[in-house]
Amino acid sequence: MGSIARSDPPHVVRATAFLTHLFGVEHERQDRVVRPAPNQISGPRFLDRLDHLEAARPSLIESRSHLDAGPGLHARIVNPTDGGVPWYGRAVVATRPRPSLRLERKCWQAGDHLVCGIDEVGRGAWAGPVTVAAVIPAPDHLSGIRDSKMLNPDQRAVAARRVRAWARAYAFGHASHEECDTLGMTAALRTAGLRALAGLAAQGFEPDRIILDGNHDYLRMGKRVTTVIKGDATSLAVAAASCVAKVERDGMMVEEAEHFPAYGFESNRGYPAPVHKYALAAYGPTTIHRRSWVFMDDLVWSGLAPAPGRLF
Repeated sequence: MGSIARSDPPHVVRATAFLTHLFGVEHERQDRVVRPAPNQISGPRFLDRLDHLEAARPSLIESRSHLDAGPGLHARIVNPTDGGVPWYGRAVVATRPRPSLRLERKCWQAGDHLVCGIDEVGRGAWAGPVTVAAVIPAPDHLSGIRDSKMLNPDQRAVAARRVRAWARAYAFGHASHEECDTLGMTAALRTAGLRALAGLAAQGFEPDRIILDGNHDYLRMGKRVTTVIKGDATSLAVAAASCVAKVERDGMMVEEAEHFPAYGFESNRGYPAPVHKYALAAYGPTTIHRRSWVFMDDLVWSGLAPAPGRLF
């Protein structure tokens, strides 16, 4: 460091004196030996001495807790641009992949002119039917559609209306609670799926390619079927099918709730929610329960024969 000249401006004199004190260096003569200060300045003390020079320096850096990333096994990690906020002040946000027509377009390019997305709802319910929806997507993207499990009832209703207006064709297939009992769930799904495809055929649409959610081809239609794990999160046609299938079956269970008010079917849709379980223990199964299922084993009502259902 150079020595302090008498003619130096006051701010230069003050800055030089500050550096001399900070680093323990004497600057009286340019040829003098530089020696360290007796007490070394650590990192935190160094930052403390700069507080008056950098008043905007945050004392604690925290991610913003009001941004909830939410769960997701296949999440993308992104750093969103936040006007003027430095990178260390931004929250890391995890987002789920959004359904698109990427897979459908690949099928179209490969020569499959009619592509169909299929999804089911009601597989794990204790009462009511299992429902399968088949959707022929339009060639244009439809925004705002998600896997039905990611939407609340109001959002699903809106999404289902938009899908019905957007799709080239859609159809439903149901397998009753009695068919779930007598056929088993895999065969019941196949029955419902084939009924949905028959509904498309009645409208003049027989798909060349079927995109099926999951890793098991319960339709047993060979090379026409492409199974996609988490297809309702990636394929727009499958996500659309999940929305309309859920809304369709939920509506059927709401109608049944009027006949069985103690079971709460209007809210639990036949799934094993606490109110549903308590009603089963108190009153036994209704005419729309799947009586061959394991939940019947612990009930005193397990010996009852199935009664004709209201749904079919």
